[in-house]
Amino acid sequence: MMAASLLRRDKKATAAHFKADLNRTDNSSGVRQLQELLDEVLNPEKPATDTEALDWCKCLIAGGEGFEEFCKTVRSYDNATLCGLVWTANFVAYRCRTCGISPCMSLCAECFNNGDHTGHDFNMFRSQAGGACDCGDSNVMRESGFCRRHRLRTGENIPLIPRDLLLMSELVLPRFILSTIQYLRDGYVEPDTSTERDLHKVLQQLDPQISFLEELTKMGGAMRTVLTKILTNLQTFKELSMGQEENAYAKNNYDKYLSALKNSGLVSVEEKAQGATGEAAVGAEGGAGAMALLGATAPGSPDGSAKEEDQDGGQSVGQRKRVKLSSSTKGPRIIESLKHKCFLEELLFWTIKYEFPQKMVTFLLNMLPDQDYKINFTKTFVQHYAFIMKTLMKSHESDTMSNRIVHISVQLFSNKELARHMAEECHLLDIMVSVLLYMMESCLIKSELQDEENNRHVVVNCSEALLKNNTYWPLVSDFINILSHQSVAKKFLEDHSLLMLWMSFVSFFQGMNLNKRELNEHVEFESQTYYAAFAAELEACAQPMWGLLAHCKFKETQEYTKTLVRYCLETLQIWFDAITFIDEPAPNQVTFHLPLHRYYALFLSKAIKCQGLDLDSLLPDPEMLMKIMVHPLQIQACLSEIHSNMWVRNGLQIKGQAMTYVQSHFCNSMIDPDIFLLQVCASRLDPDYFISSVFERFKVVDMLTMASQHQNAVLDSEQERPMLEGALTFLVILTSLRIHLGMTDDEILRSEMVSQLCMNDRTHSALLDLIPEYPNPKSGIGPGSCSFEEMLSAVADFKAPVFEPGGSMQQGMYTPKAEVWEKEFDPIMVILRTVYRRDVQSAMDRYSAFLKQSGIHTGNPWPPYKERTPLHPCYKGLIRLLHCKTLHIVIFTLLYKIWMDHQNMSEHVLCMVLYLIELGLDNQVQDNKGDEEPCIEEHCHDSWFPGIDLLSNLHHVINFVRVRVPETAPEVKREAPPSTSTEASSYGQNLREAQMFSLVAERRRKFQEIINRSNTEAAQVIRPKGSSTRWVPPGSPPQMVTEILEIRESMLSLLIKLHQKLTSKQNSLSASWLEDMDTSRHGHGDGITAIERILTKAATRSCQIKRSIQDICGKVCPPVPPKKNSPTDKKAMDKEERRQRARERQQKLLAEFASRQKSFMETAMDVESPEAEAAMDLGAAEVMESEVLYECVICGQSGPSTDDRPIGLVVLLQASSVLGHRCKNKEAKNLPTTDDEHIYPTDTCGVAHDIRLTLMQRFFKDSSCLQSVSIGWDGGVYVQTCGHTLHIDCHKSYMESLRNDQVLQGFSVDKGEFTCPLCRQFANSVLPCRPGRGTEVGGWHTATNKKTSLLVKEVEDLQDQLGLFTTESNLSKEMELVIKDIKNTTQKKYMDYGKNPGSPDNDFLFMYSVARTNLELELVHRGGNLCSGGASAAAKRSCLNQLFHVLAMHMRLYSIDSAYNPWTKLTQIIQSNETNSFDDERPEVPMLFRDVPSLLIIFVLTMPQPLRKEHFTCVVRMLYNLQFVQALSTLSTKFSPEERQAWSTSGALKKNAANADQSSEALLCHVISELSKDRSVFMESTEESSMLSSSVWSPQSIEFNLQQFCLPFLRLSCLLQHHLYGDNLTGCSEEEEFSCLAACVGLLPSAPQPSNTVHSASCLEWAVGACDLVSQWCAEVTGLSQLQTEESLTMLVQDPQWAAPRLLQLPDNYNIIFQYYHRKACTACKKVPKDPALCLVCGAFVCLKGLCCKQQGICECVLHSQHCGAATGIFLLINASVIIIIRGHRFCLWGSVYLDAHGEEDRDLRRGKPLFLCEERYRVLELQWVSHTFDHINKRWGPHYNGL
Repeated sequence: MMAASLLRRDKKATAAHFKADLNRTDNSSGVRQLQELLDEVLNPEKPATDTEALDWCKCLIAGGEGFEEFCKTVRSYDNATLCGLVWTANFVAYRCRTCGISPCMSLCAECFNNGDHTGHDFNMFRSQAGGACDCGDSNVMRESGFCRRHRLRTGENIPLIPRDLLLMSELVLPRFILSTIQYLRDGYVEPDTSTERDLHKVLQQLDPQISFLEELTKMGGAMRTVLTKILTNLQTFKELSMGQEENAYAKNNYDKYLSALKNSGLVSVEEKAQGATGEAAVGAEGGAGAMALLGATAPGSPDGSAKEEDQDGGQSVGQRKRVKLSSSTKGPRIIESLKHKCFLEELLFWTIKYEFPQKMVTFLLNMLPDQDYKINFTKTFVQHYAFIMKTLMKSHESDTMSNRIVHISVQLFSNKELARHMAEECHLLDIMVSVLLYMMESCLIKSELQDEENNRHVVVNCSEALLKNNTYWPLVSDFINILSHQSVAKKFLEDHSLLMLWMSFVSFFQGMNLNKRELNEHVEFESQTYYAAFAAELEACAQPMWGLLAHCKFKETQEYTKTLVRYCLETLQIWFDAITFIDEPAPNQVTFHLPLHRYYALFLSKAIKCQGLDLDSLLPDPEMLMKIMVHPLQIQACLSEIHSNMWVRNGLQIKGQAMTYVQSHFCNSMIDPDIFLLQVCASRLDPDYFISSVFERFKVVDMLTMASQHQNAVLDSEQERPMLEGALTFLVILTSLRIHLGMTDDEILRSEMVSQLCMNDRTHSALLDLIPEYPNPKSGIGPGSCSFEEMLSAVADFKAPVFEPGGSMQQGMYTPKAEVWEKEFDPIMVILRTVYRRDVQSAMDRYSAFLKQSGIHTGNPWPPYKERTPLHPCYKGLIRLLHCKTLHIVIFTLLYKIWMDHQNMSEHVLCMVLYLIELGLDNQVQDNKGDEEPCIEEHCHDSWFPGIDLLSNLHHVINFVRVRVPETAPEVKREAPPSTSTEASSYGQNLREAQMFSLVAERRRKFQEIINRSNTEAAQVIRPKGSSTRWVPPGSPPQMVTEILEIRESMLSLLIKLHQKLTSKQNSLSASWLEDMDTSRHGHGDGITAIERILTKAATRSCQIKRSIQDICGKVCPPVPPKKNSPTDKKAMDKEERRQRARERQQKLLAEFASRQKSFMETAMDVESPEAEAAMDLGAAEVMESEVLYECVICGQSGPSTDDRPIGLVVLLQASSVLGHRCKNKEAKNLPTTDDEHIYPTDTCGVAHDIRLTLMQRFFKDSSCLQSVSIGWDGGVYVQTCGHTLHIDCHKSYMESLRNDQVLQGFSVDKGEFTCPLCRQFANSVLPCRPGRGTEVGGWHTATNKKTSLLVKEVEDLQDQLGLFTTESNLSKEMELVIKDIKNTTQKKYMDYGKNPGSPDNDFLFMYSVARTNLELELVHRGGNLCSGGASAAAKRSCLNQLFHVLAMHMRLYSIDSAYNPWTKLTQIIQSNETNSFDDERPEVPMLFRDVPSLLIIFVLTMPQPLRKEHFTCVVRMLYNLQFVQALSTLSTKFSPEERQAWSTSGALKKNAANADQSSEALLCHVISELSKDRSVFMESTEESSMLSSSVWSPQSIEFNLQQFCLPFLRLSCLLQHHLYGDNLTGCSEEEEFSCLAACVGLLPSAPQPSNTVHSASCLEWAVGACDLVSQWCAEVTGLSQLQTEESLTMLVQDPQWAAPRLLQLPDNYNIIFQYYHRKACTACKKVPKDPALCLVCGAFVCLKGLCCKQQGICECVLHSQHCGAATGIFLLINASVIIIIRGHRFCLWGSVYLDAHGEEDRDLRRGKPLFLCEERYRVLELQWVSHTFDHINKRWGPHYNGL
């Protein structure tokens, strides 16, 4: 066998041989040989995991050269003009709305960054479902946005591809693709078979093959062309797919494929023809599959009518809950025969069968840049569309699958040309609508709306998985996508049969998720189906509707609108019939879902607004209008019921529905069209009928009586008021809202914006989110309209993000301009748009605050009345509502009831009544033609008022009213039965005049009239009068009787009386007040202003009213109150008085509380304001009294701290590495954002000290080393306090109670953490205060004239005194405990620096370093110097005094061996006793190498406390000498040898002068000569040193240098003195700092001089001869035999000066950080971390929560925080732009330092707008880090359990 021999040969050689063979003209033998080889290599019976086959294919395709080289060669012929990069979920991509034609356009980062999008509306986003880059595709985006690479039309200059390059590919790849398909056929198992089904496993085995295909697609255009040819070639498929006749495997394999087809309901055509009994066989050419698919539903087909019949109840659905429509006709045929004719089709088929594996999807999408492929693939996709959706419905992982489907479809359908092509050629629209119907039909149930028994309507069941999991969204999103193309939308609107289908689809949602009011007990289970219902209506009904509306903008599209409106009405009629609706809605039911009504409303609105159609031509007859009005009105009434707690037994979900209905994403598709529809109905129906319907729906008819008591059959009395308010508010909204009645889009946008801003200041993104999208899409501005940004700047001011010291981060906010409050605040719009009722109150509060501030009105204002946009002429009829007798009677009744103080009236009721009157005055009825119908007897309302015009009715006086009242009502008792005849006759006359008022009767009558007018034969529809729907409660209520009230008032007189009542003045309006009225201030104010405004308006419109007003005011009759002594009234008076008193009491209490609070704030350490000067400076406080008294904040007692009952300070101990991170350089280091930048941590303070100590320990005695430096630069313990004190025993019981109280936030009691009982500041220990007198004798402080030598001796004696050990007491125990706490605060590694850890020396070093750390940190907090003087913010928190005593007490355990005592070396010349020292013992550290501040602290802590000040000063002086000599020696090393020579010569002259001891030059010369002896420490003159010291040293620069060197020591000494003795620190300028501090510690006489006149040497004061002492110190250095010169130089050169600690400098634009770090691989595992983070202190790149970097169960961020910041870490999370703080075992989200252009954070980069560094915030972060206040300022801490 030839192939077998080939297989054994070398692959590359074989391939080359074949390539040569096949290039001949006669290549048949070569082809045959190749086929045989491939038969062998690609034998499908081998397991798929065998990689041999793949290697063969790679070699053959490459034709003998390496596969990599081959790829490169092919790529060089790439002629693609599109990018087409495909990405999967979570990829970061960009979208630019300015450049996009389709809203789905997206770009990869590379194309985006290479294009020019400056100033565009773009954002970065994380892909949800995956996508592809559209760069270069002009169907999806504008060419101006293409990147540089795809702008060039690369195709033109690419050379033609040589024929032989891809020859092998053309022969090998078909076989390779076939073998892949054969594996897919083999591996597939149907879901319902018993065998185990693991599709993932099959796919995993195929992974290399599919990856190889994917690789091929990435080779560019040339290879894609070859693949397209193979995938779409019908011939190749025919030849290969069946397999050869004789090959049994291939036959079997093909059968598997056929059975899979069959099981999918995809019958191949041959079988269909055989089984086509009674059905014509349908050809499978072109889109016929799709046509046949419509066979079931298109009205033209024979069985098309089945659908309609079903709906009208052809099936008896009563028995089954679940309804299936026409499954018999629909099932097999919805998905028609699919005969696969090429590889592409079968590949897609298997992709669907395997539920869209990611790799296959990516392969199919990678091919899209090839145009031929694109068209073929889209056709194939559309053919399989129904099958795809069917698979999706069955899938268990519908979420993943949905994403993958949309990943594909969005690429195809966003392209307008392709979409048009598919709609025309492949019936895409028919397929989509049918599939949608098919999908929803699977979950229908019987509707229970209206008439449960006979209802024939079916609705979707919202608890089905299909709706609950949004399974339908891929379909709907595709549908919305194709409707966005005008050509497709037009096709849809022109196709009437499609529209009918669509309407029946929408009707499935009409009335879904019905709520029934629970009347007895609370529901057991609150269903959450409403989420699904609202989402379904929005996505499946509203969004396609908006898509269609977008294309109905112009006159030319009138016909579409007319058709759609007609179908809406027809479908509504069908619906009314199906739910057997006549005229009354069923009680206690509501559905929020009426998509048919909303379609009708919005198309009506569009027709009138944009297309100039006439409203009446689109409206049905009044009877239909009355029906249409009922359900939207029912929703409005139910909203009110829900807010009145009438639905409370239905649980919280019903409130959720009411809120969602008005919420910003839904309102324009729900409440707005509903209200518009009601406005249309109101403008066309009889106004009296409409008004009475409203009050009846709101169930407040019974309230509208003049009687003081009434019975309400349907409402409890506490529900009456909110329901009445609801009804009136609804009427006001109805008559004043103009959103669809004449406002332009700009005006709508403006009013939406104003109403949102009035409720609260808003961030830019919140505002974008709160403003409904549709009248104004926020992106892409339509021509001639105003953009969102322009409008925003017109109505609002930007408040920049201020940072409040309390740490609450403010975002950039927009707040309404003053003139907006004044002229545009519209409470009605606010009420309409508020989701929470509290927002209305918030808007009113803000409004009244504005009025107070601008001095317009000081009291409690009422909602202002706002002039409205004029009505569009079509809707003029709406005004008749305001001018109908029914409304006037209601207004009159309510005014009367309010005046008479009837129950359940409120200010809001009056406010709305006045609003309605004012609206009526502003909107006069145009045509007063008196076309009133002749008065029929039954018109009970006509007798109330003469006409319908509000103006004329205002002054009409009503004398008597007949009312029905309960027998028990006060009105009944008033009139005795008529005894005499005369009385009787007058009584009867009153009876004739008295007015009756019955809303219900009136409404019935009007209804009858309307019906009769429209069709006479509809009489049988009307319900008989008797069957009233009233529910009579059990238990007999008191009998109702009819009474007559005498009223004799008109609306005007009632208004004037109400004015008097509100002002509580008898004659508040004088007769002439109209003349001297100042109308300008009428706009804003309370009810009094409103009444005055109404009266003025009425008077200007009619002289008659003006006269009436003057008459009424002239009479000035005091209002006749209802009987004064009635108990209710007395109650009201008392109530008012009681309220007044309570208010006064409250005021008093508040004032007292405020003053207490103020005094507390003054004493407490207020972390929030770092600037406030503190009165609490504990050190200073102690000086004053003789014995310090403390107050315990727990038990409240004051007293001294005693040994038995010590008092302690509340302190927080924390480890800190802030000092260790200081550098020499004042500038912060930059964060690296490229591979070339790095941060080197070697120059930090912590590292420098570590190196120094290690070097010392190499040469010197360990115990001596440990006293020559300080540690604690990294991991030092910092102690801070809030300043409050408590008894230590009180604290213990407080901790116990905390331990028992389990509700803890963010701190761990077991670790000793607590919050200060008074100021709630975080703390973790208590520092005992030492008992005793602040100062024993005045002598401790007095200056002394003792000689230096005497003081030196005294100090030495003091040091020899061993600490007097106090007896064991509570105090000493507590001190030991605190020491233990301090040691536990930091990690072991920061404490053990000695050779033998745990030794006393080591302990000693740690203890004095704690003091050093705290002093140094306080210096840093004071800005690094003491120029500011005074008590700084940090001093407030400082407790150094107490800390020193605790440390001193502990350190007194160690005495310094006098032989090694540094004091002797400081002050005496020691005789050399070299001889008896052992050679093996290391020398001590020379004095010149020692750290002087450390020595100071050691001395102070080891001498008996309290130390006299003179002794302290003496110690400082002696140490200053040492510091000065160190400064000289460091300086001398900086000189070049020549300079050294020169200076020593000039100094030698001064050596013998009298003041040589205080002359820096003389001493310098001495130091130089001493250090040059024996083994000189100076380097021999090398080139470098002369290079370094190019600067010339002058006496001034030397002096300056010396001062700078000694300053750190002086600062520390001053600070220590300030804390120990309470000396004040005086402020000074930076130039004077040296002299000031020197004077302060007593080195200089106290008058400060500028430092340049003071010589640092003049502060010296020697105990013994200066030269001798200096020589001795220098000798210690030169005598060291084992040090190298450079080592001793390193030790000698100390530089005590460090710049302030800084965080890294961040780049201004966040994108720079993001692009570099979000793709950067983790150093540990080399993978890109899921959550990368950056340490802002040192720039380390770490994985947040990354398991790869976990060590001993601790994740990397926590580890790094311990290593870098001693358990404090500041991390920037790259993917979220926020900063987290780790502090010990807790962490918190700090916020973001990057804000967008509107001053807003973008947490998690959700909006993806460009972000810029906010310097202020970053400074605050740095300040909190340096001042260690993270714990106090950030409130939300939680434990991290080492998992970050």
